[in-house]
Amino acid sequence: MATTTRPKRSRRTLASLADDAQLLRDPRAARPLDLYVNYLRLERGLARNSLEAYRRDIEKFENYLLGSNSTRPHPRTVHATPREVQQFIRELGETGLERSSVVRIVSGLRGFYKYLLTERIILSDPTENLDLKSARRKLPDVLSIEEIGSILSQPDATTLKGIRDRALLEFLYASGARVSEATGLTLSQLFLKDGLVKLFGKGSKERVVPMGSIARAALDTYLSKVRPLFLRSGRRTDAVFLNQERGTALSRMSVWNLVREYAHAAKVEKHLSPHTFRHSFATHLIEGGADLRMVQEMLGHADISTTEIYTHVDRAYLQEVHRTFHPRG
Repeated sequence: MATTTRPKRSRRTLASLADDAQLLRDPRAARPLDLYVNYLRLERGLARNSLEAYRRDIEKFENYLLGSNSTRPHPRTVHATPREVQQFIRELGETGLERSSVVRIVSGLRGFYKYLLTERIILSDPTENLDLKSARRKLPDVLSIEEIGSILSQPDATTLKGIRDRALLEFLYASGARVSEATGLTLSQLFLKDGLVKLFGKGSKERVVPMGSIARAALDTYLSKVRPLFLRSGRRTDAVFLNQERGTALSRMSVWNLVREYAHAAKVEKHLSPHTFRHSFATHLIEGGADLRMVQEMLGHADISTTEIYTHVDRAYLQEVHRTFHPRG
């Protein structure tokens, strides 16, 4: 007599059913992103890899809004404004991300907010009039050495905030760190005596970057004289750059605001972001004769083609010098 074998349920299926049951019991307790991914799986039937890709892309925006060190349990994506979405897309373009990748992320965000609108979790869609022109991969704005010097001289070294801000700006320019690497920096990553910092980039990829004496001195002053005063009693944190009022790690938006504040004070009219310091770090190294592979290593680029954008910036700089100083330029 023939026997039939009953198909076994996979562990992933059982786990998915448990997740569904939890969401059905109390959907309001779930993160909007969890609800959306659950919708994509149940209603759209997307594969696991596709679901994970959607989650990663939308979490990029969550991290942008809150900063990588936020401890709040529910990201504020449901309260995002059109301006914040547009700034996020602009930053993606400034980091040198391929346009196809930016378009994919935008598509995911649009689907996410369309779902929230349909479910009446939000009343308006912040991606409705999104302009993708700002996401074009282009030569980044770069500060001249004189502009960098002017901005770095703006923080008031007689105030606690000014000492912190000077250390932060010096660190960004000295290391070429991404803003998320700066806000996520911990004390154990700094080796000031050796002039080194250990950074963790995309995919938690580790790299060690040297820092010059000026940045080391600014950090040493901040860490010894200011940071202890920013710590709040009963709160423990290893974050290097702290918020003066709360004693928690600075957020990405705080760093953005500081960069704009001091650029305005220095009368630098370029469109700046914290990433501009990273662009300037790389460009000035290449202009000074640094090997492209070494710059790639310090920036933490997986592909040399991403670093090569700075050779184009260098050529543009040389052309400008030629036009300015050659008798027939």
